Amino acid sequence: MLTADEAGFTAFVSARSGALLRVAYLLNGDHQHAEDLLQTALVQAAKHWERIHTSPEAYVRRTLYTANVSRWRRHRVPEVPLEHDRGAPDVDTPARLALLDALAGLTAKQRTVLVLRYYEDLTEARTAEVLGISVGTVKSTSRQALTRLRERRPDLAELIGSPS
Repeated sequence: MLTADEAGFTAFVSARSGALLRVAYLLNGDHQHAEDLLQTALVQAAKHWERIHTSPEAYVRRTLYTANVSRWRRHRVPEVPLEHDRGAPDVDTPARLALLDALAGLTAKQRTVLVLRYYEDLTEARTAEVLGISVGTVKSTSRQALTRLRERRPDLAELIGSPS
Protein backbone atom coordinates (compact mmCIF):
# COMPACT_ATOMS: atom_id res chain seq x y z
CA MET A 1 0.00 0.00 0.00
CA LEU A 2 1.30 3.46 -0.94
CA THR A 3 1.87 6.12 1.66
CA ALA A 4 0.14 9.47 1.19
CA ASP A 5 3.40 11.01 -0.10
CA GLU A 6 3.96 8.19 -2.59
CA ALA A 7 0.35 8.38 -3.77
CA GLY A 8 0.58 12.16 -4.18
CA PHE A 9 3.81 11.91 -6.15
CA THR A 10 2.41 9.14 -8.36
CA ALA A 11 -0.73 11.17 -9.04
CA PHE A 12 1.35 14.24 -9.90
CA VAL A 13 3.55 12.30 -12.32
CA SER A 14 0.52 10.71 -13.98
CA ALA A 15 -1.29 14.01 -14.37
CA ARG A 16 1.56 16.33 -15.41
CA SER A 17 4.32 14.27 -17.04
CA GLY A 18 2.97 14.81 -20.58
CA ALA A 19 3.00 18.60 -20.29
CA LEU A 20 6.38 18.57 -18.55
CA LEU A 21 7.83 16.32 -21.26
CA ARG A 22 6.71 18.83 -23.91
CA VAL A 23 8.56 21.60 -22.06
CA ALA A 24 11.67 19.43 -21.76
CA TYR A 25 11.47 18.63 -25.49
CA LEU A 26 11.15 22.30 -26.39
CA LEU A 27 14.17 23.09 -24.24
CA ASN A 28 16.50 20.76 -26.10
CA GLY A 29 14.80 19.44 -29.25
CA ASP A 30 15.66 15.80 -28.65
CA HIS A 31 13.08 13.37 -27.33
CA GLN A 32 15.60 11.14 -25.54
CA HIS A 33 17.31 14.10 -23.88
CA ALA A 34 13.89 15.44 -22.94
CA GLU A 35 13.01 12.16 -21.24
CA ASP A 36 16.35 12.17 -19.41
CA LEU A 37 15.84 15.78 -18.36
CA LEU A 38 12.33 15.05 -17.07
CA GLN A 39 13.52 11.94 -15.25
CA THR A 40 16.26 13.96 -13.55
CA ALA A 41 13.72 16.58 -12.48
CA LEU A 42 11.26 13.96 -11.20
CA VAL A 43 13.97 12.18 -9.20
CA GLN A 44 14.79 15.50 -7.52
CA ALA A 45 11.09 16.11 -6.89
CA ALA A 46 10.68 12.67 -5.32
CA LYS A 47 13.62 13.35 -2.99
CA HIS A 48 12.06 16.61 -1.83
CA TRP A 49 8.37 15.68 -2.10
CA GLU A 50 7.58 16.32 1.55
CA ARG A 51 8.80 19.92 1.17
CA ILE A 52 7.41 20.65 -2.33
CA HIS A 53 4.14 18.69 -2.42
CA THR A 54 2.05 21.88 -2.27
CA SER A 55 3.50 23.24 -5.55
CA PRO A 56 5.45 20.44 -7.23
CA GLU A 57 5.04 21.67 -10.81
CA ALA A 58 6.91 24.91 -10.16
CA TYR A 59 9.74 22.92 -8.57
CA VAL A 60 9.92 20.42 -11.45
CA ARG A 61 9.83 23.16 -14.10
CA ARG A 62 12.62 25.06 -12.38
CA THR A 63 14.62 21.83 -12.14
CA LEU A 64 14.08 21.24 -15.87
CA TYR A 65 15.38 24.71 -16.68
CA THR A 66 18.41 24.52 -14.43
CA ALA A 67 19.32 20.99 -15.52
CA ASN A 68 19.12 22.09 -19.15
CA VAL A 69 21.22 25.18 -18.43
CA SER A 70 23.81 23.00 -16.69
CA ARG A 71 23.86 20.75 -19.75
CA TRP A 72 24.47 23.59 -22.21
CA ARG A 73 27.08 25.13 -19.94
CA ARG A 74 28.97 21.82 -19.92
CA HIS A 75 28.52 21.22 -23.65
CA ARG A 76 29.39 24.45 -25.43
CA VAL A 77 29.79 22.70 -28.79
CA PRO A 78 26.48 23.01 -30.65
CA GLU A 79 24.71 19.74 -31.24
CA VAL A 80 23.46 19.06 -34.75
CA PRO A 81 20.65 16.50 -34.89
CA LEU A 82 21.04 13.90 -37.63
CA GLU A 83 17.30 13.72 -38.19
CA HIS A 84 14.11 14.99 -36.66
CA ASP A 85 12.80 12.98 -33.76
CA ARG A 86 9.82 11.02 -34.98
CA GLY A 87 8.67 10.33 -31.41
CA ALA A 88 8.18 13.98 -30.54
CA PRO A 89 4.95 14.95 -28.82
CA ASP A 90 2.02 16.52 -30.64
CA VAL A 91 0.83 16.19 -34.23
CA ASP A 92 3.33 16.70 -37.08
CA THR A 93 2.11 19.61 -39.16
CA PRO A 94 4.08 21.53 -41.80
CA ALA A 95 4.31 24.64 -39.60
CA ARG A 96 5.43 22.61 -36.58
CA LEU A 97 8.07 20.79 -38.62
CA ALA A 98 9.30 24.06 -40.07
CA LEU A 99 9.55 25.58 -36.59
CA LEU A 100 11.38 22.53 -35.23
CA ASP A 101 13.80 22.77 -38.15
CA ALA A 102 14.40 26.44 -37.40
CA LEU A 103 14.83 25.79 -33.66
CA ALA A 104 17.36 23.04 -34.41
CA GLY A 105 19.64 25.73 -35.82
CA LEU A 106 19.77 27.62 -32.53
CA THR A 107 22.27 27.12 -29.75
CA ALA A 108 20.98 25.43 -26.61
CA LYS A 109 21.16 28.75 -24.77
CA GLN A 110 19.14 30.57 -27.45
CA ARG A 111 16.56 27.82 -27.56
CA THR A 112 16.21 27.78 -23.76
CA VAL A 113 15.75 31.54 -23.60
CA LEU A 114 13.05 31.44 -26.31
CA VAL A 115 11.20 28.56 -24.63
CA LEU A 116 11.16 30.38 -21.30
CA ARG A 117 10.19 33.73 -22.80
CA TYR A 118 7.58 32.67 -25.34
CA TYR A 119 6.36 29.17 -24.43
CA GLU A 120 6.51 29.48 -20.65
CA ASP A 121 5.64 33.21 -20.92
CA LEU A 122 8.23 34.33 -18.36
CA THR A 123 9.33 37.95 -18.17
CA GLU A 124 12.88 38.90 -19.09
CA ALA A 125 13.69 39.38 -15.41
CA ARG A 126 12.22 36.00 -14.42
CA THR A 127 14.00 34.27 -17.31
CA ALA A 128 17.30 35.83 -16.20
CA GLU A 129 16.67 34.71 -12.64
CA VAL A 130 15.83 31.14 -13.65
CA LEU A 131 18.88 30.82 -15.89
CA GLY A 132 21.27 32.68 -13.62
CA ILE A 133 22.18 35.25 -16.26
CA SER A 134 21.63 39.01 -16.57
CA VAL A 135 18.52 40.60 -18.06
CA GLY A 136 20.76 42.12 -20.75
CA THR A 137 21.95 38.63 -21.69
CA VAL A 138 18.33 37.45 -21.94
CA LYS A 139 17.50 40.39 -24.22
CA SER A 140 20.52 39.96 -26.48
CA THR A 141 20.18 36.17 -26.63
CA SER A 142 16.50 36.46 -27.47
CA ARG A 143 17.20 39.05 -30.17
CA GLN A 144 19.98 36.93 -31.68
CA ALA A 145 17.82 33.81 -31.63
CA LEU A 146 14.85 35.52 -33.30
CA THR A 147 17.16 37.03 -35.93
CA ARG A 148 18.62 33.61 -36.61
CA LEU A 149 15.12 32.10 -36.89
CA ARG A 150 14.06 34.82 -39.34
CA GLU A 151 17.17 34.25 -41.45
CA ARG A 152 16.83 30.46 -41.48
CA ARG A 153 13.10 30.36 -42.12
CA PRO A 154 11.64 33.53 -43.66
CA ASP A 155 8.49 31.51 -44.36
CA LEU A 156 7.78 31.56 -40.61
CA ALA A 157 7.73 35.37 -40.43
CA GLU A 158 4.05 35.44 -39.44
CA LEU A 159 4.71 33.06 -36.54
CA ILE A 160 7.99 34.65 -35.43
CA GLY A 161 6.98 38.26 -36.02
CA SER A 162 8.97 41.09 -37.49
CA PRO A 163 11.90 42.77 -35.76
CA SER A 164 10.99 45.78 -33.64
